[in-house]
Amino acid sequence: MLIAEFERAVLRDEDIAGSELVLQELRRTIRAAAQPVPRIGNAARRFFMPLEPFLIEAAADHKRIGRLARVSLEPIWEWIGRDLMPAEARALSEDIDRALLAEDRVKVEQMVRALHDRAIQRIGAAIAALDSNEKARRRFSVQVGTPRAVEDVTTLMHILGIRDVLAELALRLPDHYRAFEREHADQVKALFDTLHAQKPPQHAQSQRSELFLYGLIVVANRLAASWQLIRIATRAAESDDAVRIAATPYAVAVTIVLGELEYMVGELRSELKAGRPVASLLKGIHDASRGMRTEINLSVDSAWSRQLAAIRSAVANMLTAEIETTPGRVRRLLRPRPANEIVAGSLLDAIDVHEVETRVELVDVCRHYAGELAVGEMTLRAYSELTQYLETGTRILLDALRHAEDAERPFRQSQVDAAVRVCRTVFGAGYAGLLAKAADVAAQGAAVDRKPARA
Repeated sequence: MLIAEFERAVLRDEDIAGSELVLQELRRTIRAAAQPVPRIGNAARRFFMPLEPFLIEAAADHKRIGRLARVSLEPIWEWIGRDLMPAEARALSEDIDRALLAEDRVKVEQMVRALHDRAIQRIGAAIAALDSNEKARRRFSVQVGTPRAVEDVTTLMHILGIRDVLAELALRLPDHYRAFEREHADQVKALFDTLHAQKPPQHAQSQRSELFLYGLIVVANRLAASWQLIRIATRAAESDDAVRIAATPYAVAVTIVLGELEYMVGELRSELKAGRPVASLLKGIHDASRGMRTEINLSVDSAWSRQLAAIRSAVANMLTAEIETTPGRVRRLLRPRPANEIVAGSLLDAIDVHEVETRVELVDVCRHYAGELAVGEMTLRAYSELTQYLETGTRILLDALRHAEDAERPFRQSQVDAAVRVCRTVFGAGYAGLLAKAADVAAQGAAVDRKPARA
């Protein structure tokens, strides 16, 4: 209701302080909730509505095929109204806003369709004029204002050109595939064949590749794991042979999956650099890589096999440094210090503890996915070092806590607490619970030992 009132105010050109900021936050909340909510919107929102299945919350310079970054929509809309077709865009936008205020849905749809059709024609002409002129492409990028200007507006043009077919496809697909088996792949292929046959002959060839690319992305959005999209390609080729699959229009499914894999690798790099947990990302990369290798025969030296090998190599290189240095990080954190090195009342740095715990979780996760990620040997070696050190090191920490003086006891306790957290990852909650109880006993024993001395 709040969004609706703000949007009506915007359509009436009422200037409400902070309205844009509030609307942005409310819209982000609605997207996060993933629940359909009635919206009034405005001309820009209605114009970009067919793009919703292809929008991603990513940086504008992403490289995911067939996708648009949500942050790129505003500069593209400004370019359309400023440079591409200023008079038409302004007139149609005003008509759309008036129809929205009047809640005239039929007129809104007619005006939006007219705006789409004009934009498709003008974008096509603008792209064609660029040809191979590098200077013109740079000027075009500055005008549009996004890092992937040519790719972004081309994606926009292609999606709008087949928006009706994509809308029909979305209506005829289930909202979600819990499992995507052979019969589901056959059903989706039959649906694509039907939709393709309905296209007018003069458009069939020119829009064939767009239908398969963007249509398969719509399907991928509804899969539990996007790599399962490959199964449509293997069913279409009636073979797992890479050469036969590449000869079908469904080969773009493999391109989409490999693109998603590369995107996940980029996300993994960012998360590792930020020191955040990456278990879900590693599982996604592992499953997609294994799916590629099991669903398709990549024994031949194909472009797909080389691309997948490069992806696996990049992941292995990223993980190697993280895994190999983890035992050393744990030893430095939990090293028993002499009393003269401990500042009275000090504790372990909470950030250092969190970073070490995240590293140990990474090693533990990699144990389960090591084979596919090509880090098996180093993961086993690092895990073995961790278990051996923790089995002996925790006893030393407990003894140090038991005999600690008042000034050093907080630091000794913080080391034992950190060891409990690490052991929970390596040995499980049961072992960590026993260690925590042993730490309590050690602390109590230290208190008992000190009473006679004070007396």
